[in-house]
Amino acid sequence: MSVRQRVFPGLAVAALAAPLAAVLGVVFAAPETRAIPRLDLTPFPPAAPGETRWVIQLPGLLPSSSDQAISGNPRDWRVQVIVGQLAKVDCNMHSFSAQLRIEKGKADPVVPYLRVSDVGPMASTRMACPAGEPLQEKFVAMAGRPFVMPYNVSRPIVVYAPKPLVVRWKLWKAETQERPAASY
Repeated sequence: MSVRQRVFPGLAVAALAAPLAAVLGVVFAAPETRAIPRLDLTPFPPAAPGETRWVIQLPGLLPSSSDQAISGNPRDWRVQVIVGQLAKVDCNMHSFSAQLRIEKGKADPVVPYLRVSDVGPMASTRMACPAGEPLQEKFVAMAGRPFVMPYNVSRPIVVYAPKPLVVRWKLWKAETQERPAASY
């Protein structure tokens, strides 16, 4: 006999449990239910030798912005995936070329993932740095257009990148104000 049956024998507990629990402050345990794991990587292949599988698990609930001009609706948000590497660099601007592509899984073609390939050498500007300035370890991002995708909390963003590349992400939120376009 479950806790619900002992507390409310003979009642349709499913319809009453949630509202009653909220009023009484009672938590009902249902031993027959199990929590669904939030991060399920089974549809994704393991990382190949020489590469790392990076996982971005988006938070389901973010603190609301105090700025009313920023949308609180996740449908208006985007995630920027940033591929880069940690390198000791001088005062110049540094970057490298690479390809970031969406691939479909072989086991589950519905679940896409990202793959980094064709990584080129590090390039930099050629400004004269101050004499004796030590090199600093910095995150050097991949060159090119930002890779932006919709915010979807129900699936992780999985990126396969050759070592020593690392993956970071940035959240973009839209404004609430819509502006009219001009017609010509």
